[in-house]
Amino acid sequence: MTAPLSLGWPAPAKLNLFLHINARRSDGYHELQTLFQFVEHCDYLDFKVLDKPTLKLHSNMSAVVADSDNLILRAAKSLQQRTNCQLGAEIWLDKRLPMGGGLGGGSSDAATTLVALNQLWQTGLSTTELCELGLKLGADVPVFINGFAAFAEGVGEKLQNVEPAQPWYLVLVPQVHVSTAEVFQDPDLPRSTPKLSLESLMNSPWQNDCQRLVAKRYPQVAKTLDWLLEYAPSRMTGTGACVFGQFEQEQQAKDVLAKLPASIQGFVAKGANKSPLMLRLTQC
Repeated sequence: MTAPLSLGWPAPAKLNLFLHINARRSDGYHELQTLFQFVEHCDYLDFKVLDKPTLKLHSNMSAVVADSDNLILRAAKSLQQRTNCQLGAEIWLDKRLPMGGGLGGGSSDAATTLVALNQLWQTGLSTTELCELGLKLGADVPVFINGFAAFAEGVGEKLQNVEPAQPWYLVLVPQVHVSTAEVFQDPDLPRSTPKLSLESLMNSPWQNDCQRLVAKRYPQVAKTLDWLLEYAPSRMTGTGACVFGQFEQEQQAKDVLAKLPASIQGFVAKGANKSPLMLRLTQC
């Protein structure tokens, strides 16, 4: 009997509503304070359970990312090894989020793979255990597994659920790939923003400590940010390259999207404090 396909598992984008870099650690990682919120714009994954431990990925990204480097396959393999699961999976990825944009697409794909296969393989790991697996794949993976908007500290793994406003966002995608590793290695990156309490941070102006450096090094980012600031409060997310402006009404964001120069891509999406992945999980 052929296992049915399990369709439409979302891997949403995230925004860093603020990002403060507090210190560089002895291991080379950085102490951060950041606020993650999801947006309802997603990659989608479909899964077919196999009765042997084979893992196969079908993706429109194979020409860009080697299978051995793909976080989806690494996530699936890590779950197999952690649980000694003898099942496998055929996985289809519909990639809609830009790569290297600071929206967390690769991390989100990995998180969705762990959450979905934990359910489909019935491996029974808790959310905490899945987050531990996810952290080994990337610092942003646990927030997607956790599934709620969160204030994050440490390297991004210490999470506290929060409920910021859920506005509409216009997210713009400059045609440039920003390397997160290069940004964090840059000697000009600010690394001494004082740590503040969550209450203080939620009531202070929000900023991204990476923004000035990235805008200086990538003129496309600076140009896109300058354009969007004409219409709305706007910032860069993560280490870039994407920038976002927030709007109270969907139509306001769509009206600005309609004015976009042809050289810039973008999309409108609603902010979400609960991940679409959590909603999909309840449908199993």
